[in-house]
Parts: sequence; structure tokens; C-alpha cells
Amino acid sequence: LNILLTELINLIVERMNNMILDLIQKPNDIKKVNKEDYNELADEIRECIIENVSTNGGHLSSSLGVVELTMALHLTMNLPKDKILWDVGHQAYAHKILTGRKEAFNTLRQLNGLSGFPSLNESKCDAFGMGHASTSISAALGYVKARELSKDNYTVVSVIGDGALTGGMAYEALNNASLLKSNMIIILNDNEMSISRNVGGISKVLNTTRTSARYNELKDNVKNTLSKIPGCGEEIIGRIHKTKSSIKQLFVPGMIFEDMGLTYLGPVDGHNIERLVKTINMAKKVNHAVVIHVHTTKGKGYPFAERKPSFFHGVDPFDIETGKPVSREKVTTYSDIFSSSITSMAEKDDKVVAITAAMGAGTGLKKFEKNFPDRFFDVGIAEEHAVTFAAGLASAGYKPYVAIYSTFLQRGFDQILHDVCIQKLPVRFIVERAGIVGKDGITHQGIFDISYLNIIPGMTIMAPKNKYELRDMLDFSLDFNGPVAIRFPRGEAMDIYEDNRSPVIYGKSEILKRGMKIAVVAVGACVKLTEEIDDILLENGYDATIINARFIKPIDSDLLDDIAKKHDLIVTLEENVLTGGYGQSVLSYINEKGYAADVLNIGLKDSFIEHGDVGSLWKVNGLDGEIIANKILKRIKH
Repeated sequence: LNILLTELINLIVERMNNMILDLIQKPNDIKKVNKEDYNELADEIRECIIENVSTNGGHLSSSLGVVELTMALHLTMNLPKDKILWDVGHQAYAHKILTGRKEAFNTLRQLNGLSGFPSLNESKCDAFGMGHASTSISAALGYVKARELSKDNYTVVSVIGDGALTGGMAYEALNNASLLKSNMIIILNDNEMSISRNVGGISKVLNTTRTSARYNELKDNVKNTLSKIPGCGEEIIGRIHKTKSSIKQLFVPGMIFEDMGLTYLGPVDGHNIERLVKTINMAKKVNHAVVIHVHTTKGKGYPFAERKPSFFHGVDPFDIETGKPVSREKVTTYSDIFSSSITSMAEKDDKVVAITAAMGAGTGLKKFEKNFPDRFFDVGIAEEHAVTFAAGLASAGYKPYVAIYSTFLQRGFDQILHDVCIQKLPVRFIVERAGIVGKDGITHQGIFDISYLNIIPGMTIMAPKNKYELRDMLDFSLDFNGPVAIRFPRGEAMDIYEDNRSPVIYGKSEILKRGMKIAVVAVGACVKLTEEIDDILLENGYDATIINARFIKPIDSDLLDDIAKKHDLIVTLEENVLTGGYGQSVLSYINEKGYAADVLNIGLKDSFIEHGDVGSLWKVNGLDGEIIANKILKRIKH
């Protein structure tokens, strides 16, 4: 028995030391793998993804679902010459592993580690930086046109999910793609069977026939011959086209694409590598845009993710054996506070409605949806539509709350300005995940919303210091007659200064502590820094005034008049880029009034912020009590 166990252990060790994945050290190495080992390689890639995401967190379900599709793309393409553009980028983990980043994959989403999304700065095999949805077809079309202008020769593929097709930008791009006279491949990764079901052998026949050079040549010859018949040629062509289209509407899936002038192939089993390779190679022969409809299973290969794909879409560290999050203390988040508050408001006021853009769970609206399904609207990945839709509801006398992450609300800027603020409509924007969000990184940091909302006339912007103030601000917003935005960070709702609770009055800040010489005015989440700052200043002989801004716009001009006359230095703190932020509004006001008080603006530099844990990113970017206190001391002594 001991001998058998020893031999078994040796076999296991040998197997572990000879993984097929070890053959892949750089782009295109997958082509060294034997066909009979493809399935084993797919399993190893999934193991690598699950192991690392369970430790670092990340987007699991979507990446597990496209392993075979990714392998097929790498088998049929030559990277980095050929271009793969991953819409949103949630599903690019296997792509990273197959392009020489396997050894660094354990740094995924960590400070100075691999990004959780495709990044031009990380690899030449990442053809385009992603993070927001519905962008890949437009960017791919740009590559195709560049290829034509340069008279170059490479393949361009856009991989877009059925969810991302709810975004209008995708259809704007499809409309342009229909005019192409050279090859472009659009892979529709359908993991919800939301377009059509597999029609078996018929789809295979259609795929082969419609990509055949002889078929396309015959079709063109017939059309050219008929067009030469005097008097009736064009009419015959028109009738044939109309009849053919009517028949195809009944029998051919994907006619929405065919009617736009795109060739449709599919549905194809997204976990059948041989079939995927064959279909992609067929698509490469077509001299215009081709849509390959691929059906995949989200979370494929990890039972917990297959059963709960939404839960495992974006996850924190979890236990692989149980699928449960790594135990941590349950905290009340700002989303939780918003969830309970809006549900309570809706119980009392039947005009309250909630709108989100595919972020129902993330914004805390699941409880609202359950209690008031007729007053809950998830419009999909369509932020622009969400905003104008809310404006219509407000025009009709309803009280819409639009809950969208800060980074995605950027997409609705024109609608906020044009459709809401110009008309002074009472739409309430719940700006979730404002500020530094951490590991999702550069495309998701909510560090611009103060700036882009601040420039719009008539917009009111608020930020709570703690969970109690968020409730009060939501109550205030209910009957506020104009556009209002309430911004708050991701994560735990603070209890700081819980004994300081005064009524929320329009445009008025809150004095938390009165002092002399130095006044520190903090916005939202930055209020938590003031306790440490105050302690350090006291140790150095300065008893500062501490103020909770509450209202970012309008600024509390009466309070600023008061502190500017009584203090030598006014310090503003905000978790937003300084350009266009709260601090600049204060500085502009103090200068305009001609006050002698010095102003020190502290916030985020005019730059983008990469990924990492929130605490480290705050410190690296200067949002640290000790760092700020030392800046203040240096300034006051200058």
C-alpha cells in the first residue's frame, strides 16, 4: 500500500510539473499543443483562473465561459499582428494567460500587478483598452479602416456579449460596419440564449453555403444578368429580394444582422473548439462584416459559478471548495442604506420610481424591485436612455431615482445637461461608487463626477459624511424641485461624527468643530480623514475648524465668507480630480471676493488611477491623514 501511495504521489507531482499550460510562455504558443490535448488545456486554464480569482477577486463567470472561444481565436489568429477586441473586458483572463502573462497572473488586480481588463500599456496583444460596454465594434471598425488605408493585411475581431448589445453605441457601429468591403469579424458571445436557439444541421449548411466563394460569385452573376434586362430587370431583382427576405425571416436566425447587410453565422457551440476554429476560418474568407453567434455557458467548469453566474460575475475572494466568500465581518454599505431608504420612501409615495442600467444588484435596488416591480426599471447597458427616460417620467409628475455607478454615469453627460438640467427637471441621480473604487482600476475609478456635474447650471450635488446623513439627504431629495445628485463611495457606510446630526438645508455646510487659524472643509468620504488631521494639528499647536461640506454645488458662500474673515488658511479635501472640483469652486470664490485667506486644495491629481486596494490607492494618491496634516503645517508656516 505504501509503495502504491508513493507511486501515486509521484505521478501526481509529475503531472503537476508537466502541465500543458506550461508549454505556453508567449503569444501563439497554443499552436504547439496537440488537438487531443485541447480539452485538458481548457481545464488547466479554468483552474488557473479559479485559483487566482478566489485569492484576488475579479470577474469569474464571464472569463470561465469563454475559455474555448479564446483558445479558438488564438489558434486561428497570429498575435499581436491580428487584433482581438474584448468588449467590456470582463472575459479577457484566458486571453491574458495565453499571451505570456501566466506567471504574473497571481498579481491580477493588485497594486502594480496585472489589470483586470485589457490594457494597451500591459501587452501588445491587448489591441484596445476596455472597461465600458458596447465599445468594441466601433474600435474594431477603426482598426479595419486603418488596415484599408495602410493597405495592410491582418484580421480584426470584436467579441461582444449579448448584454453589451443593449447599448446603443453597438448599433451605431453595426450600422457603419454594414458598409464594409473588407473582412471584419464580430463574435456575439450569447451566454443567455437571448437571440435565438440552435437550429442544428441547418445552421451548419447555411454557414458553409453563405461563405462559399462560388455561392457569392453565382449570386452576383445572377444579379448582374437580371439588371441588364430592359424595362423589368430591376423590378425582378426587387421582387426576388423581397420574397427571399420573407422566407429567410421565417427560417434563418440572426436576420436582424442579415437585414443590416452583415453575414450571420451560427448559433455555434462556444465550447466546441473544433467547430469554433472551422467557423472563424470560414468567416475570415468573407469580404465584409460577419457576425458569428456563439452560445456559451457563463461560469463553465465551476459548478457554483454555473448555478449562480450573476453572483460570480464580479466577486471578492472566496473559498474554492464551498464557493462562499472568505469570511469577513458583515458591514452596512451605503448601497444598503439607499436600498432601505428608497423602499421606505416608495411605500409612502407612489410617485417614487427607480431606474438603473444593468446595475440593479450593485446599486442596492433588488429590494425595491421585489416590493415594487411595476416601478422598477432596468434599461440594460443604456445609460443615455436611462437619463432621458427618467426625464420623461419627471415631466409626467413622477419622482425618478437614477442609480448608476459614477464611471458609467459619464456616458449620460449630454442627456443630463440637455434633457434634465436645461428643463430643470427633478431627476435624482444616485451616483454609486464615487471616488476610488480599487481593483477594477483605471476605467472604473469614480473620480470625475464632481467635475463633470459641477459645470452644469442648475445641478445640485451632495455628498454624505456618514450613513445617517445619506438617509437625510435622500429624504431632502424627495421633494426637491430640480436636478440633484447624491454621490457616495463603495463599501462600508461610516459612523463618523454620528453625534453631529443637523437638518439638511439647501446649500448649507455643517460645522463639526470650531477652531482658529486653519479651516478644513471636507467632502463626503474625506470627512473621515479630518479626525486624524485634527489630532496632528493639535499636537503642533493648531486648533482647526472642521467643516463637512455637504453641498458641493452650490457652495455655502455665507460660511465661506465667515471662515475667510476668521482664518488664515482654508483647506479643501475631496476624492475627485482637482480640475473642476469642489476645491476650485472654493478657491475661485475666495479670490473673487478678494479675501486674504490662503486656500490649499487637496484632492486627486490630473491623472488616471490604476488598480489596487482602496486603502493603498488613497495613500499613494495623497489622501492620507498624516500626509495632509504635514502639507497643512508646511503651508501655514510658510
